[in-house]
Amino acid sequence: MSSPMPDASAPSVERLVVVGASLAGLRAAEAARKTGFTGSVTLVGAESHLPYDRPPLSKAFLEPGDEDPALPFFRDESFFRDELGIELVLGEPASALDTERRVVRVGEREIPYDGLVIATGSTPRQLPGSEGLSGVYSLRTLDDALAVRSALEKGARTVVIGAGFIGSEVASGAKKRGVEVTVLEALPTPLVRATGEAMGQAIASLHDRNGTTLRCGVGVSRLEGEGKVERVVLDDGSTIDADLVVVGIGIVPATAWLAGSGVPCENGVVCDETLWTGVPGVYAAGDVASWLNPTMGERQRMENWTAAAEQGAAAARNAIDPANAKPYGTVPYFWSDWYDSRIQFVGSPDAEEVLVVEGTPGESARWVALYRRGDRLVGALTLNGQTEIMKYRVFISKRTPWAEAVEFGRKRAAARLEGASA
Repeated sequence: MSSPMPDASAPSVERLVVVGASLAGLRAAEAARKTGFTGSVTLVGAESHLPYDRPPLSKAFLEPGDEDPALPFFRDESFFRDELGIELVLGEPASALDTERRVVRVGEREIPYDGLVIATGSTPRQLPGSEGLSGVYSLRTLDDALAVRSALEKGARTVVIGAGFIGSEVASGAKKRGVEVTVLEALPTPLVRATGEAMGQAIASLHDRNGTTLRCGVGVSRLEGEGKVERVVLDDGSTIDADLVVVGIGIVPATAWLAGSGVPCENGVVCDETLWTGVPGVYAAGDVASWLNPTMGERQRMENWTAAAEQGAAAARNAIDPANAKPYGTVPYFWSDWYDSRIQFVGSPDAEEVLVVEGTPGESARWVALYRRGDRLVGALTLNGQTEIMKYRVFISKRTPWAEAVEFGRKRAAARLEGASA
């Protein structure tokens, strides 16, 4: 998609509608009020719950503790009503968009808009044949997390299908409870798309180091059970007994409801640098947005907390004042907690070289790897490198030359080693 002319011909915006009541949608609604927007704001959400934070659902929410964790709601209902002054339409998804009449259909209701932010996120891929079996979950919603936590508390024999970040976090939580858990991955190496092949293997070694069974290059044929899952059948005919199966085989942008609307969709809602779709008044944010990231110089669709929060706010500001819409650019950032380690990544894994500047991936408790494209740093991956990762994010945003970044990394590693031996 080439960048269209700015969305400056839109009428004055008096009615902002945000479809999607997760993080991106919440930040869009909040940003509208922070900019001084006094028109109506309507927030539409498919779930009946108030907006809540998703990352804890597969992290601390599943781990053992003396008390049940607090439900991760961002705000209470009175905040939306009294502080933000917005209308919540929860419990039913948007089903259609009419961009000619500028209305969003939710059930039998039509909600008019002048400016629209699409923040419908994504839906988990389903394992064919798992429909109708209880004990099978895709850990995407609060209700999923509550059910998985309950099963783990009962010591359920657990199989995780997919060794990505969500699946591996579930395995970590299960292991901390002493629950028997097996992780299955269809690819020979996990996390290739997110971190590259070599580093994917290094991260995956955390499972082995913590006593979790990880089987790669293994396909799942089907799930079996009488009303409730009882076993996982693999492609080779072997089986694994299971009381709980968590399916983490990826997500799909939630764009089906946009069919026939004229909003361009290809691996998400296609946007320009300002998150505008090219359709008057319509912007997108979060998991569902595929936009031209001017900072990285590439089209991206980012499935992480930071991008959702920032994009939601940026999309709302641009939807309210399209004549002065500003590009949104960022250095991608995500993190994941496995066992007692924190994995952090900044930038892009699309690199010509990956160089380890500290530690030994797969062996050390801490390591740092840098990603090169051309003569510049484009990515950095750390294990337990919380003090380093944001420095590399700044380097990437400043288009720091590769040699300079490598020298910095090696000097930091040497200083740390010297300090440890002193």
